[in-house]
Amino acid sequence: MGSHRRLALSGFNRGAGVALCVLSAAAAALGAVPAQAAPHGDTRAEVDRLYEEAESATQAYDKADERADVLRREIRDAQDHIARQQQRINTMREALGSLAGAQYRAGGLDPAVALLFSDDPDDYLDKAATLDRIGAQQAGRLRELSTAMRELAQERADAAGKLAALEQSRKAVATHKRTVEKKLARARQLLNALPAAERAAYDRASRSDGSDRVDLPDLSGAVAPDARAAAAVAAARSALGRPYVWGATGPSGFDCSGLMQWSYGHAGVHLPRTSQEQRYAGRQIPLSQARPGDLVVYRSDASHVAMYVGNGQVIHAPYPGAPVRYDPVGMMPVSSVTRP
Repeated sequence: MGSHRRLALSGFNRGAGVALCVLSAAAAALGAVPAQAAPHGDTRAEVDRLYEEAESATQAYDKADERADVLRREIRDAQDHIARQQQRINTMREALGSLAGAQYRAGGLDPAVALLFSDDPDDYLDKAATLDRIGAQQAGRLRELSTAMRELAQERADAAGKLAALEQSRKAVATHKRTVEKKLARARQLLNALPAAERAAYDRASRSDGSDRVDLPDLSGAVAPDARAAAAVAAARSALGRPYVWGATGPSGFDCSGLMQWSYGHAGVHLPRTSQEQRYAGRQIPLSQARPGDLVVYRSDASHVAMYVGNGQVIHAPYPGAPVRYDPVGMMPVSSVTRP
């Protein structure tokens, strides 16, 4: 709106500050990458470690990016409300200004009307009250103006704090992006340095080769617990073969948690953005009781998530270079299973 004012980058949202401190610490912990190539015997373990760290950084990136989106919406709403409040104050000033004009034309200016030119209405009201020059109706209008001005000042301060938090979140997004890209580049470098036979052996032994895992496995007898879970499974199956794209939520590419959010979105269920949050987005159950549509979360830091589809199989977005595919549920250490 035309009456929006440019808000200074001052203050800080406390909740955002705590979250950003955690994200910054995570980025620092994930930052270092060995400079020398690992011996061939250790290369596969090193590549797996780099992919795992890249996934952790990707989830941190997703969280920071989500926080930035929330702040952008809050700032937009705050600016609209500030503009309306400013218009209200302008209207009140104009009404009181007509009184000033009338008094000036009559040959004098009531000291109370000087409030219109004061930066501190409360201070003026205190002084004017001692002069006993303000009528009851006029005093009520002036106090209403004073209250509106205080509220507007507070709203501007809050919006400025959110702008500062948004800037910090943008920096966190950039930091995690660099970390992910660094890890993935190092993993590709190590794999490309392997002899062809060893690289092929790594592809066969790891979860990086998805070429034979897109076809439908035997899922006979696998029944989802409800219609929502069935719809989510159907959506996940429709994504088979699409590429892993870190930070993406579809439809052309996904990271692991993005695929879960997108799939359940087709079932009318909003899941949180990250695998750590998705872990608690429902009722946790034992792996032995997993049903199609349940979320299987991996590793102690909950940095990877997949969807159970029955008969010991999951659908997931593994990592760059591997398409959305089926894999055995035990492909990595399972930390929890959640039924949304």
